[in-house]
Amino acid sequence: LQSFSFSWVFLWEKGYQETDSVVSSVTTKVKGVTLTNTSTLGARIWDVADYVIPPQEENAVFVMTNVILTPNQHQGHCPEYPDDKTECTVKNNCVPGYVSTHSNGIQTGECVPYNSSIKTCEIFAWCPVEDDHHIPNETCFSSFVFLEAENFTILVKNNIWYPKFNFSKRNILPTINSTYLKNCIYDSQRDPFCPIFRLGKIVEAAGQNFQEMAVEGGVMALQINWDCNLDRAASHCVPKYSFRRLDNRDSAHTVSPGYNFRFAKYYKDSNGTESRTLVKAYGIRFDIIVFGKAGKFDVIPTMINIGSGLALFGVATVLCDVVVLYCMKKKYYYREKKYKYVEDYELVGVSE
Repeated sequence: LQSFSFSWVFLWEKGYQETDSVVSSVTTKVKGVTLTNTSTLGARIWDVADYVIPPQEENAVFVMTNVILTPNQHQGHCPEYPDDKTECTVKNNCVPGYVSTHSNGIQTGECVPYNSSIKTCEIFAWCPVEDDHHIPNETCFSSFVFLEAENFTILVKNNIWYPKFNFSKRNILPTINSTYLKNCIYDSQRDPFCPIFRLGKIVEAAGQNFQEMAVEGGVMALQINWDCNLDRAASHCVPKYSFRRLDNRDSAHTVSPGYNFRFAKYYKDSNGTESRTLVKAYGIRFDIIVFGKAGKFDVIPTMINIGSGLALFGVATVLCDVVVLYCMKKKYYYREKKYKYVEDYELVGVSE
């Protein structure tokens, strides 16, 4: 028990070291180009200025992989998107000024045709309203799924600092030069220190299918672990990468899956009339999570753990005695061997 305690504290837990937690900063850069060809926009090239939203984010990057576009919207009057609360047959079904959480605008009180077979309440809104009830996928003729997105790459630049030891380093190691950086792609076996990652490989390493995830979006974690023993050379302190999916992907719970948000691009024509293109962006958010701990020899924790170990040795002896003498089946045998009983004789003086 004593040997085990010593080995655990000093060798495994490195009880002779002072420790510190990592302080980190992260920047990212995505590269890649893809082509879509739809009935709405025709052939269109998408580059990083189109699908990385916003251009810079703290410790994360969002890559759009699917999109619903509603172009040429103008403020005015138009029919609301049909559902069980907006469909109408007569004017009295619509309430002037009514607006709900899911409304696209404010009702005017009129009931107008949405198409040849359905009437809905008229609204004052950005018209025409968005139709997002059918998410584009790779089987659609008008698909906006970026099929080439899995070949996009992300460069992750990570600087770390252990303030207690005044030790700093970055994940672009001193052995990496510009030529290598332009050609390498991270691989856990062949190239474990390359800071450039293919998006498809990140998702695959987390046990997910990229093409399925690209349709509705999701959240991935790119984890960087900096556990360093600073009693060794600085070259041994290197990053270790791992990947996992963060958003819940459960086939039994499919309400509001994936990750998406909306934004708009606004325009004005020569007459000053304002219009916009509404974008509902589906995509994958990559969160870069950095963690780690560094240790270095220090006399104070060494002496504290030595003192604690010596005290533990005394406790261990008492504990073993309690177990052997009171808990084991042969406790009486052990007690006889540990203690020797003697008779108490009274000494009586003899007079001459």
